[in-house]
Amino acid sequence: MIDSLEAARALGDIEDVMKRVRQSQTYRLSSLLMMLWGVLVFVGNLVTYLTPVHAAKAWLTVYVLGLAGSVVLGAAEKARSGVRSFDVRAVLAFVMFFAFGFFVEAIGHFGPREMGAFWPVYFMLFYGLAGLWFGIVFTIFGLCVTALTLVGYLFIGAAFPLWMAFVNGGGLVLGGLWMRRS
Repeated sequence: MIDSLEAARALGDIEDVMKRVRQSQTYRLSSLLMMLWGVLVFVGNLVTYLTPVHAAKAWLTVYVLGLAGSVVLGAAEKARSGVRSFDVRAVLAFVMFFAFGFFVEAIGHFGPREMGAFWPVYFMLFYGLAGLWFGIVFTIFGLCVTALTLVGYLFIGAAFPLWMAFVNGGGLVLGGLWMRRS
């Protein structure tokens, strides 16, 4: 027979394990999503740098493939773990996120360089905010990519899209690999 103090400790241990499992599942799906988007963003920036005339089509393709891939990865994670980690609300959040970004882009009359800085900084805002709930790794990642984006915007000339391929696309892939270890 255990007393109430031992029972409270045992329940605390169980809660701690459950918290770590939830964080592990969040990091697992996040890492897969970051790597998917990282590869797509790398290609989008590379196309923008090498053939700017095709940039609009490249980015539309990045967004469509990224959203579709995100839905597939979320569904696969649910099937694998049995835990709903990605649902219709997440898809709607993505749609609202992009709609707001496109709205700001439209009223801001951004040029290609400004858009190349706006979207990564906009995305990284949400990584920083996610860190408040899901772990400091998200916040550190968001701040690092934001800082490197601003450095590139201010100091890198015509090679800015190439810079962003490595900073944003490569950063997402590295961030995803880092999260797999966390």
